[in-house]
Amino acid sequence: MPASALVLGGDLGGTSTRIVIADHDGNVVGRGSAAGGNPTSHPASAAANFGQALHQALTGLDPSAVQAAVIGAAGGSALARPDVRAQFDAAWTGAGLSGEPVFIGDLEVAFASGTPEPDGTVLIAGTGSAAGMVRGHQLIRTADGHGWLLGDNGSGFWLGREAVRSVLRALDLGEPIGVLGESVVRAVLPERDGTEIAEREGYNVLRDDLVRTVNRRPPVLLAELAPVVVAAYEQNDETAQALVKRAAELLTETVGRVRTTSDNGPLVLAGSVAGESSPVGKILRQTIHDHFAGEVLTARDGVGGATWLALGALDPALATRTNHTRLVT
Repeated sequence: MPASALVLGGDLGGTSTRIVIADHDGNVVGRGSAAGGNPTSHPASAAANFGQALHQALTGLDPSAVQAAVIGAAGGSALARPDVRAQFDAAWTGAGLSGEPVFIGDLEVAFASGTPEPDGTVLIAGTGSAAGMVRGHQLIRTADGHGWLLGDNGSGFWLGREAVRSVLRALDLGEPIGVLGESVVRAVLPERDGTEIAEREGYNVLRDDLVRTVNRRPPVLLAELAPVVVAAYEQNDETAQALVKRAAELLTETVGRVRTTSDNGPLVLAGSVAGESSPVGKILRQTIHDHFAGEVLTARDGVGGATWLALGALDPALATRTNHTRLVT
């Protein structure tokens, strides 16, 4: 293995595509970024964005020096389709790269970004939610991640959907919709002047408009209401507080599907809903401590975690704690 050998880490998310290239010592020598590279949510542009980020990261570098690559892909299951994989392979070779990149799921990347330990548990709670058991840096079991229609309990989507349902329930009963309800109406129906919210006789019209508007939009956009729930929670709205608490309970239940009370490895939390500043994340950390042993950590730079895994793929001796700290902080 030449001393000039490089490794490549990638993070293909729904919002952005990020590529990092590092040397033996974990020093970053190249970075690239582009728009979303999730092949599920961006089927028409993900591969092109991947190629753009690769070219940018390789500026001034010899592509043939890249000897190992690990790329985390949200929505990565789409890469199992030959036509999608062919597009990504073309972007890879089009950047002058050879060899086979290893594509892994976002759960593995999140875990590696949070800890250098080989074994533990990871939970992602953002737009969707999923948990996984990791052994030897590899994902061996998962729970939830079933998508908005069948699961993703406690996620940003779940919070948004439950917020709208709580408004509809209040309107059905002719009850005040409260701070959360008023905020949901303003977010979903911004063209309204707000008078209908306070008028009992306008409830049926408001209910029908909410139902019609939400059903016209892509379902995943309900996740955009998660910050509305958080804001109402901070204003002591009882419904919002109940939803936040329930979300933390559901996420704890998801963790319990892959982690037993005897496990003492680290548990890494990732995603905006599970974040340290999120009220769901704060309650979640407490409920996890109440139910499970082991250290609870927060995921850091996902592309750094993937790059550290690439170092280990090149030579296990390079996957040191020092290199991990250098790449993820």
